[in-house]
Amino acid sequence: MNKTIKIYIVLLVFLFAGAAAIEFTREEPIDWNRSFDETDKIPYGTFIFYEELKNLFPESDVKTIKTTPYEYFDALYNFEDSIYNTSGTYMAVNNFSGLDDVSSQELLDFAAHGNDVFIASHFPSKNIQDSLGVDIKSDYNFKGKALLSFANPNFKTDSITVEKGLGNYYFTKLDSVSTTVLGYQKFDSIQNINFVKVEYGAGNFYLHLQPIVFTNYHLLKKNNKKYAEAALSYVENDTIHFDSVNKIGQDLGSSPLRFILKTPALSWAWYLALFTMVCFMIFNAKRRQRIVKIIKPNENTTVAFTKTIGNLYYETKEHDTIIDKKITYFLEFLRREYFLDTQILDEKFIKNLSLKSNKKEDTIKRLINLILQLKAKRHLEEADLLRLNKAIEAFYNK
Repeated sequence: MNKTIKIYIVLLVFLFAGAAAIEFTREEPIDWNRSFDETDKIPYGTFIFYEELKNLFPESDVKTIKTTPYEYFDALYNFEDSIYNTSGTYMAVNNFSGLDDVSSQELLDFAAHGNDVFIASHFPSKNIQDSLGVDIKSDYNFKGKALLSFANPNFKTDSITVEKGLGNYYFTKLDSVSTTVLGYQKFDSIQNINFVKVEYGAGNFYLHLQPIVFTNYHLLKKNNKKYAEAALSYVENDTIHFDSVNKIGQDLGSSPLRFILKTPALSWAWYLALFTMVCFMIFNAKRRQRIVKIIKPNENTTVAFTKTIGNLYYETKEHDTIIDKKITYFLEFLRREYFLDTQILDEKFIKNLSLKSNKKEDTIKRLINLILQLKAKRHLEEADLLRLNKAIEAFYNK
């Protein structure tokens, strides 16, 4: 091992040691990603909300949905009796519901059978909005804090003021026959509806347009948990079917490096190793790579000489000589390529050549007869040369 390689290794060790020291001593940054994940303890996760469901509904069984609502509830539907084998409340807290039309219809059917659906989302699926007769609008120009309150005077003291993570989504159209207004949000002096109850069939839909109030950050802030408790007080004390954002097959990811890239320390080490390897290759190649000299290949003068001699014979009308040489070269080709004896060009020779060359016997027979005719002919002409050349070329090409 030469001195240069040793220096590279020492520098690499120091780089790894320095990166590891920085990674282990630095303060863990706060992840403000809006995951709404019930397993996340980050500010905008729903770990506290999910854990407190057992305390808020002590008589309820909390079940977690890891598939789509359609797959989950369709498996619980009794087609013979046209009823669900379960009851209770479907509950989802997410930035946007992300429900497909099939799952949305399944939730509508579930509510129509006397169950409840509680969705805290900026924008429930369009299919649900249309079925419930509601419209939602968003205003991106809002500023400052928002006062969230309830329509029920009994919850007057449970109003809260929210600053972070807001979105100004509100209802602009409601079905007055089936809808009950439950809550408002107020930006500056403008108040809009953000929480409603909509009767559907024998059940109810509860739509809340500020899911951020159910995250860890806001539930731990002051007495904001009272607002969440008041909002959930409308839900029956029955089985809670909680829709998890961690669907089956999504938590593992698809990358073969998913474990390394998911761990900050390992991901930094991985990227540093790649960067160091690229630098090593660049500088090492620059020091050792020499200019590759372009060597001009030797010119094949044999072909040029042959063309010159051929043109000379052709110009002097020596067709006999050209035909003789073409026949000689062709027979030499047969000896070299197919290992045949060309002294006697008889029927046996023709059959053997046909078998070895995989060409039709009649074609070969015409060619050999032409060669024998030209050998026996005393005065050869240009037409004879052209016929022979055409026949031999046809043999080569077929």
